[in-house]
Amino acid sequence: MPAPTLPIENPAASVLTLSDCAIEFENVAIAFDEKVVLDGISFRLQHGETKAVFGVAGSGKSTMLKLAIGLLRPDSGRIFVMGEEVTRMSEQELFQLRRRVGIVFQESALFDSLKVYENVAFRLMEEKIPPEEIERRVREVLHFVELERTYDMFPSELSGGMRRRVAIARAIITQPEVLLYDSPTGGLDPVTSNTIVELIMKQRDVYKTSALLVTHRLQDAFTMATHQFDKTTNQMVALPKGQYCEVATSFLILCDGKVIFDGDAHLLATSRDEYIREYIS
Repeated sequence: MPAPTLPIENPAASVLTLSDCAIEFENVAIAFDEKVVLDGISFRLQHGETKAVFGVAGSGKSTMLKLAIGLLRPDSGRIFVMGEEVTRMSEQELFQLRRRVGIVFQESALFDSLKVYENVAFRLMEEKIPPEEIERRVREVLHFVELERTYDMFPSELSGGMRRRVAIARAIITQPEVLLYDSPTGGLDPVTSNTIVELIMKQRDVYKTSALLVTHRLQDAFTMATHQFDKTTNQMVALPKGQYCEVATSFLILCDGKVIFDGDAHLLATSRDEYIREYIS
């Protein structure tokens, strides 16, 4: 595959201010054992926008998510989440920030010894929310992900797709301002993957939650860009050809530690960059 040409900039990004952004990376770099993973990357996630992040294995996609919530510190550069500079925060400040962020891990990361109800309610229990309020909210989010009947079940009794949906329920129960998805459809069959994409789209279109979506599946992000969730029918519907979702949905592609594309579905589909065209083919 030929080396990529110069980065393709998102023209809208240059006119944004920090107050317009849910997340901003500013010249962020990090290396592990002298291997450069991210090399001075910059991008912005607007409030209400969903940005799908792509790149070959080892390109730093999951590392970006860990940096965004302070689980890793960059070697250089600055990171802002909801206007606050993550790279200057103490552990206590980061703990408070993470209360405003929902995370869906690739392997669901459920507690096997806890029932679905307890898994979903975990963060609310930590915050000493009254039990009746916890039960109401758990039932509400399980209804949202269409898993009400799993309330008293253990993770071992669920399919892989159901566990992933429970993980989404746990992530959204605190009504986060930002959601981070780490390969939410990884390892799932196409039908189950489609169900997860529909749930992500539902959260995007109903609650307008800002989201970074790390994925290996271009078709997932293109589906999100060309479909929207219909609250009347409770399912996603395809938009007319050439029309894209009214909620901002964009693409970020990493290569050799750098951002080589940051833009919408139309710009990506019409890119003339040889590397990008081969990647999306």
